[in-house]
Amino acid sequence: MGDRVRVRALDPEHHTRVPRYVRGQQGEIVHSHGAAPLPDDRARGIEPPRVETVHVVRFAARDLWGVGDHTVAVDLWESYLEPC
Repeated sequence: MGDRVRVRALDPEHHTRVPRYVRGQQGEIVHSHGAAPLPDDRARGIEPPRVETVHVVRFAARDLWGVGDHTVAVDLWESYLEPC
């Protein structure tokens, strides 16, 4: 926990669970839920889907939208992230 990560700036042709508002943004891993099937693979009919760790990544609202003193937490699969 506490690792700084950047969300990959993906724009795939297929389904993804990466919200646009966090793509390319830096955040901090604050919790890990454990492993779960990658929803991108499931939506594309890939069997078996890859199984990856799902992290809770916290972002400063000001970094996402330019205003706000609060934080936003998003569940993101391992392959959506890269180290800073």
